Amino acid sequence: MTASMISEGQLPTKIKVNETYTTASGLKIMFTAINPKNNTPKTGEKVKLNILGKLTNDSVFVNTTDSGSPIKIAVGDSKIKGLDEALSYMHLGDKAVLTIPPTLAFGDKPITKVPANSTIILTIEIVQILPTAVPFETKGKDTVALKSGLKYIVVSKGKGVKVDSGMIVSIHYTGYFEDGKKFESSVEQGDPIEGLPIGEGKVIKGWDEGITHLRVGDKARLLIPYSLGYGEAAHGPIPAKSNLIFDVEIIKAEKPVKLEPFNVAGKDTVTTASGLKYIVVEKGKGEKAENGKTVKVHYTGYFTDGKIFDSSVQHGKPFSFVLGHKRVIAGWDEGVALMNVGGKIRLIVPYQLGYGENDYGPIKGRSTLIFDVELLDVTSN
Repeated sequence: MTASMISEGQLPTKIKVNETYTTASGLKIMFTAINPKNNTPKTGEKVKLNILGKLTNDSVFVNTTDSGSPIKIAVGDSKIKGLDEALSYMHLGDKAVLTIPPTLAFGDKPITKVPANSTIILTIEIVQILPTAVPFETKGKDTVALKSGLKYIVVSKGKGVKVDSGMIVSIHYTGYFEDGKKFESSVEQGDPIEGLPIGEGKVIKGWDEGITHLRVGDKARLLIPYSLGYGEAAHGPIPAKSNLIFDVEIIKAEKPVKLEPFNVAGKDTVTTASGLKYIVVEKGKGEKAENGKTVKVHYTGYFTDGKIFDSSVQHGKPFSFVLGHKRVIAGWDEGVALMNVGGKIRLIVPYQLGYGENDYGPIKGRSTLIFDVELLDVTSN
């Protein structure tokens, strides 16, 4: 391994893998994979990064592998000057190890797990350069006005199924104020909103109504009066009485799956030392779920009266998490660790292993919860 000096903002003519380069600012960068034919992110663009952050004593302060999802940052606004500089040298798919001195990291201000004046070591990979949302071109397109006050414009027509009330949809969207200022965009976040029930009051009225006039593949603009939006109250960055504009693309629409509770008749109920109860409905024959591995599950959650409060099956989107890292309630960490891929289990979770004594969304404090869980996959991190 050798070390070379490079000028800030300029790549060497030929980058050697596993060679350490030092910039004029004091940043050290060692590429472990490089893809020079790919794009380099520009200042202001958002990227998804896999990142492992350590101190020089090898203690970890951030690790997106644990969370199972890359972080999103805006290039030039990452709060770490050395990281922003490094990204100016890198391409999509590149991997690098950065040694960042305190002046290019967090300086003399301590943050969680990082003392003041710390040199930090970041191992990063550019997973995705996220697109910038551009307003749909509506010139020459017909505007349809509905009795409710909602207006919509179909910008391009899809060939998929029509969306009906009660369907579960996946949508890309960008929201604008009337002056054209953008306030939110799934496009720029890199992921559509998925598993969205339409016609059940889970979204603003303008979406519930407007999306039922579209079909899969459609791109459309919804012009939503405040009475069909967030009303007379402010909502995050949205002021009270705001008329809103949404450019939407319908990615997928499906009828909801009819949920059937697992059949546990004649099955043994086992109680663990913690108070968790479980019933093995079907033994899996695949890989064992183990702490530290990422597991993918389908689940349906019930109150003790049988009412459903959440279901990945109904949303059509399995749920993944790193087992044993307290990313989920304690009853899940314990119960899922009993499973093999292909297995199905019912977990009866006392409130001490669930959401505790306080309300959590629709879940009242001190609630015993029932989960029907199917283990779909186990992967090593």
